[in-house]
Amino acid sequence: MKKSLFLISFLATFVSWSQNVQVDAQLYSPQELIEDVLIGSDCIYDVVVTNVVGGNFNGTDESYGYFDASGSNFPLANGIVLSTGRLQNVEGPNDSLSDDDAPGWVGDDDLERILNESQTINATILEFDFTSAEASQISFRFLFASEEYQEGNNNTCRFSDLFGFLIRQANEQEYDNIALIPDTTTPIKVTTVHSGIPGSGGCAPINEDYFGSWNGINAPINFNGQTKVLRAVADIIPNVRYHVKLVIADHINYRYDSAVFLEAGSFRLSADLGPNRLNANNNALCENETLTLTSSVPGTGNGTYTWFRDGVQLIDETNPTLDVSTPGTYSLELFNGINCTFFGEVVIEYSSNPIVANTTLINCDVDLDGYSTYDLYDATNAITSGDSLLNVVDFFELFIDANQNNNPITNPNSYNNTSILQTVYARVENSNSCYSIAEVVLDVANNQVVLDDYEICDENNDGYAIFNATDIENFIQSQNTIPAESGIALYSSQDDMINQTNPIIGMFENNMPNEETLYVQITNNGNCYAYSNIDLVVNPTPQLEPDENLYYCLNSFPSTILLDAGVTNGNSNNFSYEWFRNGTNLNINNSQISVNEIGNYMVTVTHPQGCSHSRLIYVDASNEATITNIIVQEASNNNSITVEVNGEGNYEYALDNGVYQGSNTFSFLSPGFYSVYVRDKNGCGIIQDETAILGFPKFFTPNGDGNNDTWHIIGVDTQIDQVESVHIYNRYGKLLKVLNGDTAGWDGTFIGAKMPSNDYWYLANIKRGNETFQLTGHFSLKR
Repeated sequence: MKKSLFLISFLATFVSWSQNVQVDAQLYSPQELIEDVLIGSDCIYDVVVTNVVGGNFNGTDESYGYFDASGSNFPLANGIVLSTGRLQNVEGPNDSLSDDDAPGWVGDDDLERILNESQTINATILEFDFTSAEASQISFRFLFASEEYQEGNNNTCRFSDLFGFLIRQANEQEYDNIALIPDTTTPIKVTTVHSGIPGSGGCAPINEDYFGSWNGINAPINFNGQTKVLRAVADIIPNVRYHVKLVIADHINYRYDSAVFLEAGSFRLSADLGPNRLNANNNALCENETLTLTSSVPGTGNGTYTWFRDGVQLIDETNPTLDVSTPGTYSLELFNGINCTFFGEVVIEYSSNPIVANTTLINCDVDLDGYSTYDLYDATNAITSGDSLLNVVDFFELFIDANQNNNPITNPNSYNNTSILQTVYARVENSNSCYSIAEVVLDVANNQVVLDDYEICDENNDGYAIFNATDIENFIQSQNTIPAESGIALYSSQDDMINQTNPIIGMFENNMPNEETLYVQITNNGNCYAYSNIDLVVNPTPQLEPDENLYYCLNSFPSTILLDAGVTNGNSNNFSYEWFRNGTNLNINNSQISVNEIGNYMVTVTHPQGCSHSRLIYVDASNEATITNIIVQEASNNNSITVEVNGEGNYEYALDNGVYQGSNTFSFLSPGFYSVYVRDKNGCGIIQDETAILGFPKFFTPNGDGNNDTWHIIGVDTQIDQVESVHIYNRYGKLLKVLNGDTAGWDGTFIGAKMPSNDYWYLANIKRGNETFQLTGHFSLKR
């Protein structure tokens, strides 16, 4: 049922004063919001709202309703708004946080499934059915806004509320989501549409062509950011009933609400004008390119075509086709001549043709006849001025072929010029396949460069060594016989050099023992400057044992330890030696030295032919330990001994004749006397001390078998402890026995009578030094 014109006029008058979007949750019922506000075509009929879900705010407010943007700069005039919070918090200005929740407000399974997400809550849903006898496509316009657009916050890159425009045939179960970034299958969210997060330092733009704005305090809506107005399109079958589910939900938690605004009257029949032609999609039109737009729908034999560019009607364009030669948003209103109007829209952008530069490619002339073999792609950087977004597609011998993209040169990587100073043509394209043509003149150079030998030491003394191509290139560059910052390429054969195939890069080993020749191509500014060669020479090297770590026992000073240079090849008397300690030359030319100082020692051993090898010997300090304290945890469920030591060594610990361990703590020990051992792992000695753990047995068995017949205190160190008394009680607190001294025990009797099996309690008075303390506990008598 339609509202009267009087009611609509009254509302327009009510909101016209405001510069902010105004909302109303009561003006229209859900059926009226869909049928009278959203749907803008009489050819969409039998509209029935089937389900409505929103937040329960215990009043007149809802999470969905009508909005009117009259008098504001909001890009949609009016329509429906669905929010994940209170509708009243949608209104501008943007001076508060919309951050609402409501009891029992759950999420939506269909939305989670179609977006492959989970943990939605606070879902606002409008569902309706419709039918159209004419349309094969419908569309509507919308805008998404959210508080989760947070400037200076990297969470904008990670979190977003979810929404979807889900559609399916009424008799089917699976939905399609049409709330997508245009010409993609990507859902629209905060994390998929933004311009890069201001102040975040690391959140790159994504689909920024569809981002609208970051909203300041004076925005007409109360959300921090919004997309541009977007268009959702769905293909349908005429005369088939469809079900639509409009749904938006908070994700993970209720914080930071979002809203989607649906333009009034925009749910209508759609005419397909083809895909958007955008630079972002790499399908924009090229300079001087014309695109013909065309659309037809059933019954358009007598149809009326009205074309628009950027919202302005093209008065003289009334044909079914429109030739486009300038950028803009083109739209079509197509009346089918019977009863329905269809609406189409397409965005057309243009891309400039690539900016290219003509260049000369200079190659080296081996035969001095003006002819050479070229890799034409060596000219790429000069042609494109280093623009990595441009692509040299092919090279051509004729300009007309380059222009028509016919007959490309089949061997551009090894092309032989057919005439002196020949010109070839490069076809250069950008991401939109727009192209320009650059001329490349093929010239030759015949400079002569003589290079010194490159010598290296033989680590294995077998005539072979591992070379670094970069080191050789730097050596060639350092000889000052070629232009500064020349390019150097190394090859193992002259043919490879001429054809620029199989260049030597990285680490490699010589193929011939002791000496080998490499072939060198030198380039300057991307052009060949000269061909040359360089001899690689492998010289013998002393072989030494690996670096070594030794320890000097400080407790053995002033005795010394012997350091050996560790020569493993040849007669050590044939080499010269230099010894260093902590970088200071010791001026010792000997294969061995005696030392009693810690430090980092290095010996450099030099072969008479000049190759040398160095070895490091790290002499670290170690020492016998000094026990500073033995901490005993006793009379507990976990008796332990912890040994504290000082010293420069690396120590391990043992009790009595037990196994040494790295930890200085021994746990779960029985009461008694112990010998503590501390050993230096580096061989500097073992020290020993004694200690004891005071304790009380947990049970005893006075059965006369000579084993555990009395209960008495254990592990008394008489040097530090004095047992003044131990009182024994039954469970009722009756005193049964008083033990004096550390050797007295109880046999389980009281006044000659055997006490029964049971728990008994003790109170021990212990004197340790000048301090007296008490220990209490219980034990079992077992018969």
